Amino acid sequence: MTRHLLSAADLTRDDIADLFATAAQMHEVQHRDVKKLPALRGRTVINLFFEDSTRTRSSFEIAGKWLSADTINITGKGSSASKGESLRDTVLTICAMGVDALVMRHGASGAAHQVSQWVDAAVINAGDGTHEHPSQALLDAYTLQRHLGDLEGRRVVIVGDLTHSRVFRSNAIMLRTLGAEVIAVAPPTLMPSGISTWAAADGLEISYDLDEQLPKADAVMMLRVQRERMSGGYFPSPREYTVGYGLTRDRLRTLGDTVPICHPGPMNRGLEIAADAADAASSVILEQVSAGVAVRMAILYHLLSGDGSSS
Repeated sequence: MTRHLLSAADLTRDDIADLFATAAQMHEVQHRDVKKLPALRGRTVINLFFEDSTRTRSSFEIAGKWLSADTINITGKGSSASKGESLRDTVLTICAMGVDALVMRHGASGAAHQVSQWVDAAVINAGDGTHEHPSQALLDAYTLQRHLGDLEGRRVVIVGDLTHSRVFRSNAIMLRTLGAEVIAVAPPTLMPSGISTWAAADGLEISYDLDEQLPKADAVMMLRVQRERMSGGYFPSPREYTVGYGLTRDRLRTLGDTVPICHPGPMNRGLEIAADAADAASSVILEQVSAGVAVRMAILYHLLSGDGSSS
């Protein structure tokens, strides 16, 4: 691995394999009575979140603590940034205290990359604007690989609000690195600008017809409709969106019983995904949450143990 984790593109196929092998070992820790390893004793990890988060922040916190690192959470509202301090001054002040890793979520695309230029600590991008969310893509791919085996040639259909989704961008890169076929499905208004050029360069497939793609899917990933990032009418009504692009009860019947259903959360039940689909036997949504801790333990371990290089 490189010194930071800023983008899914930072990772080679071998890097991903190393992380997954470590994550599999870390996964076993969750089933122990004492969930503690001494690997990062004496290391300090700061979770700096300028946007709200439940899964990502808590899983990074648990990951750090289970590896015996000193883990501290700081929110944007709880930092001097809320008083007008610049991002640069905030992170330099925090890192001057001897921090080893900075896990950061920020509303501006490219913020994590910029911070990595300012500090000596390892920087992990926990979501930057509509740009990327590499640790989410890692745990998604790890979960799918546990169900499907080698992802080479597997068809993964990613559906939803692709314009505003950093999860989509990181997953598209990660899954293509692992050899999967990625099919991006969304209404035209929620398909990212310039995706045709990206698709041509990276081998993505674009579709506006969910019903055409579901029967051919080896896995389906539903993405949340991010109303908080929308500034206009991207679709006529929630019902119209559900009819065209929601994983409804009827669409669930077109999927094979063993086709994994993913969702990075939080879910809008009844909008992009029906309760029947979210709770189906083939749903791996809670497995993604469990995998998130193991994968983030692996990330921290590879960045902070020894010289920080992959083993």
